[in-house]
Amino acid sequence: MTSSLISSVKKRITENNPGWCFSYTDFADIENYDAIRQTLSRLHKIGFIRRLTKGVYYFPRYHDKLGELPPTINAIIDAMQRAYSIKCQPSGAYAANLLGLSEQVPARIVILTDGPSKTIKIDNKVITFKKTVPRNMATAGTITGLIIQAIKFLGKENITDQQISHLKNRLSDDDINELKQKAYLAPAWIAKLIKSELVGG
Repeated sequence: MTSSLISSVKKRITENNPGWCFSYTDFADIENYDAIRQTLSRLHKIGFIRRLTKGVYYFPRYHDKLGELPPTINAIIDAMQRAYSIKCQPSGAYAANLLGLSEQVPARIVILTDGPSKTIKIDNKVITFKKTVPRNMATAGTITGLIIQAIKFLGKENITDQQISHLKNRLSDDDINELKQKAYLAPAWIAKLIKSELVGG
């Protein structure tokens, strides 16, 4: 490990905004895996970066009054996808929150993935990456996937006309076209709801 390597890695980190989450893969163009691993480990030990989970770190961000803040959920998900070459799909209460169907970000967040199951604890949140079946990942990273997971969480008997109206109002023409093409990937009752209530048949 050389001082020039440490400087290069620190430069890459500081070029990104505070709160950036990253792994060894984000420095693969600078040096080999072992050298980057040792460098990140050293930067963690001196407090320059924080460790999220094995091989994944973040660059701390600060608030004048609140002090150090945790990285955003999206930043964590993005880093995990790059680090492990996986797909991720928000589910449950978090999916509903992202769509504006619930106001509060849940303390326990479940992210479906085609990779290994893993739990990350950060601040007052617990983020669980849960391995799931390929069908659930067919719409990962799309508005269709988010809507399917949110509606599944709300439940067939509990989703309200107000919530359906809210979803309709936020859909763009591109979103509607995507839903028309991919609704068949949802459970039958959700696909029927999407077709009848969100995209007009």
